[in-house]
Amino acid sequence: MEAYRDQYATLFNGGKNVVVIGISADADTTLASWARDSDFPMLFASDVGNEAGRRYGSVDTARKLDTRNLFVVAPDGRIAHVMLSFKVLSPDAYTELAAAVGKSAGTNDGAGHQ
Repeated sequence: MEAYRDQYATLFNGGKNVVVIGISADADTTLASWARDSDFPMLFASDVGNEAGRRYGSVDTARKLDTRNLFVVAPDGRIAHVMLSFKVLSPDAYTELAAAVGKSAGTNDGAGHQ
């Protein structure tokens, strides 16, 4: 999430036409404290029972862990882009994410160009 925060202006057009929601199995109080302490510009949602995670295939039930999947939802509510097992250490993953967000939000040509 720190990478999203640090690259918020470029990845998410500074929040213009974009809403970022991080969903975690952590308690809402834990997420609120972390968001405040780390100065995150995005929203967080608590999924303690993993209901959303199960619905979107983002729970590894064998290991009882959330997986790091990423969904770009278009303004019309449809899932416009899916990145399963998002590679947080790969610069290419962030390039792909920025292009998908820009295309969905109508802020670039889908290739990362403003």
